[in-house]
Amino acid sequence: MTADSIERTLDHAEALCRKRGEQLTPTRRRVLGLLLQAEGPIKAYDLLEQIRPDGKAKPPTVYRALDFLMAAGLVHKVEALNAFIPCVEHDHVGHGCSAELYICGDCGTVEERHGMPRPDNAPDGFKIDRSVVEYYGVCDRCSH
Repeated sequence: MTADSIERTLDHAEALCRKRGEQLTPTRRRVLGLLLQAEGPIKAYDLLEQIRPDGKAKPPTVYRALDFLMAAGLVHKVEALNAFIPCVEHDHVGHGCSAELYICGDCGTVEERHGMPRPDNAPDGFKIDRSVVEYYGVCDRCSH
């Protein structure tokens, strides 16, 4: 992403938060910006190392920011990698959509897709707020 597109995405995220009565604090914005700059999934402690030169951030600072960003639908956790990626499709936020993450085992890239949740096996009366499904394989670039 270019610096301009990152800034536009951050402004869009801030507007989404404001619309819901939430605040994209400077720390949350910085964490999201670092994720947008990253070329792939990034671990919380790697984010912490990048933030520390700007201040005296401690692990809870990054984890609180990530928790907020995940709850806001702006970030996804890639469970198997224990890492995070930005959600690039903000228009689905708050509409009960699910994220599908396609993870290449060779190069580690993660591609995000969105659709409607598939509650085929959900218990009666269970309302899905969000879901993330991870698929593992080899991307097109690595398979050639």
